[in-house]
Amino acid sequence: MDAVQAANSGHPGLPMGAAAMGFALWTRHLRHNPKNPTWFNRDRFVLSAGHGSMLLYSLLHLTGYDLSLDEIRRFRQWGSQTPGHPERGLTPGVEMTTGPLGQGFATAVGMGIAERFLSATFNRPGHPVVDHFTYVLCSDGDLMEGVSSEAASLAGHLRLGKLIYLYDDNGITIDGSTSMAFTEDVAARFSAYGWHTERLDGMDVDRVDAALARAKDETDRPSLLICKTVIGFGSPHKEGTEKAHGAALGPEEVRLAKERLGIPLEPPFFVPNAALEFFREAVPRGLDLEERWDEVLVAYRRSYPAEAQLFEALCGGQLPYGWADAMPSFTGPTATRKASEAVLNAIAPSLPTLIGGSADLTESNLTSLHAYGQFQPDTPAGRNLAFGVREHAMVAALNGINLHGGCRAFGGTFLIFSDYCRPAIRLAALMECPTILVFTHDSIGLGEDGPTHQPVEHLTSLRAMPNLWVMRPADGNETAVCWQLAIESRETPCALTLTRQAVPALVPPWREDHPVRQGAYVLREAMGGTPDVVLVATGSEVQHAVGAQALLQGEGIGARVVSMPCMELFNLQDDAYRAQVLPAGVPTVSVEAGASLSWHGIAQAHVALDHFGASAPGETVMREFGFTAENVASVALKLLGR
Repeated sequence: MDAVQAANSGHPGLPMGAAAMGFALWTRHLRHNPKNPTWFNRDRFVLSAGHGSMLLYSLLHLTGYDLSLDEIRRFRQWGSQTPGHPERGLTPGVEMTTGPLGQGFATAVGMGIAERFLSATFNRPGHPVVDHFTYVLCSDGDLMEGVSSEAASLAGHLRLGKLIYLYDDNGITIDGSTSMAFTEDVAARFSAYGWHTERLDGMDVDRVDAALARAKDETDRPSLLICKTVIGFGSPHKEGTEKAHGAALGPEEVRLAKERLGIPLEPPFFVPNAALEFFREAVPRGLDLEERWDEVLVAYRRSYPAEAQLFEALCGGQLPYGWADAMPSFTGPTATRKASEAVLNAIAPSLPTLIGGSADLTESNLTSLHAYGQFQPDTPAGRNLAFGVREHAMVAALNGINLHGGCRAFGGTFLIFSDYCRPAIRLAALMECPTILVFTHDSIGLGEDGPTHQPVEHLTSLRAMPNLWVMRPADGNETAVCWQLAIESRETPCALTLTRQAVPALVPPWREDHPVRQGAYVLREAMGGTPDVVLVATGSEVQHAVGAQALLQGEGIGARVVSMPCMELFNLQDDAYRAQVLPAGVPTVSVEAGASLSWHGIAQAHVALDHFGASAPGETVMREFGFTAENVASVALKLLGR
């Protein structure tokens, strides 16, 4: 109450109503070490209802994390560690950034997948090096969002028994009672998904405690504990109403609530010594838990030295030495999606926790790891994930797998359906979570499926997102380097956008210092070395820029061809390099089968697609919309006034 009131903004209702649930979980069940928030075998706690951030900050402070009471006093203020919604990397103990409802719910499913996969991969009899639960506190709003339905269905199918969700069933949303829009039988829905469900009084600590204990015994079913609570509990005039949801209670209501709850009026932010001492027992308990796990790890090293060495390296984020040496090279025409498949299967043996799949498009995205089986309830060491037609939940789960640690996760769908994934992609970028996205069928070149499936604005749209590398390789060899960059990334998600149609091999084979690493480079220099015009292209259109170069040379015009597989990486290079590749004052034409908007600061003329596509064979559509060497040369000549 005091923090929200001091900020004069925030959400007091959920923390006040969910305090009993938080107390029961954090003092009686959650295995964590406040002095080492990144201890690998800790239980994960995700506050999916991120607007209730003061509940999480209170628990972190009280249990001894490096979050001072002064930071609580600075709730929602510039430079504080207590932002309005929890942010991973800013506040010790926050597992993920939450606030957009449903994201925490779905991302936690990925954490459960990672725990199951790693335990199946590394645990040995008597050596449980990976053995923890993932807990989620979610709200009515979380359960209304479609992504939670996608994720719950997947979790039920996979029988992820170490997922336990506390549902804060307070019956109130911003607009009023949930009865206006949300009257379904939640327990029946989740039972149908294959979940264990219970209804209970969420204001009763002992009942929450007992329900959590029962849920932990549900080894083959995720659990949803439907906890009936009172939003804004203790506020005499606002509890149980929407007025407690998203605004400070007001000084007088805070005073009355404190009197009702038996809390001293002064000082503000009062914490009784006895309460603090009780909560701080989490510190020695957490140190003991980690020390006991360290003993398990020592015994594991003794009995399984090779597995232990690999496990510890992967949990520390290290890549095996020489993992990229197996990169294939490409000399003939191939679709970049096909090249991606070859790369994945070449590097998979060296990256034993590289896992992924697609949203029911494996045969189109070519994301299968051929020798490694399916991740299913009875085969949890399988490395191929079947997400079903659930693009949004797929990317959220990928985020959870990558946030968990120990794994690198990728997922595929058509580029057009990046729209269905976008909220989770944005959170990956915001959290600096290096999720790898494989977006195939990247242009009108996919052909006959027509404009409903032909992406136009999507490259530009994704490039507008901060901290996302959008990669559109020109051929198989560029694809290999892009995959290496994606695997090496530690803080940036990557979107590989790949062709359905074959493209010629134009680029030198993979090597450690390949120029693709700079995001853009001179692929073909102009005759004489000084260009009259620059043709900068991506993906399947690089071939047309190369063809146009030959046509322009016949006209006595020197054209430089620049391949720009990743605009974001190019923008990270120093001014000298960028000026070397795209010299100032030289007329420039961009060539890309997508919207021209992201090229306006680079080129003065564009061979682009600022309208929707059409249904016809891919080569026909490309030709009719001007993606030919002849048209590129024509646009360049017009730019030069010829």
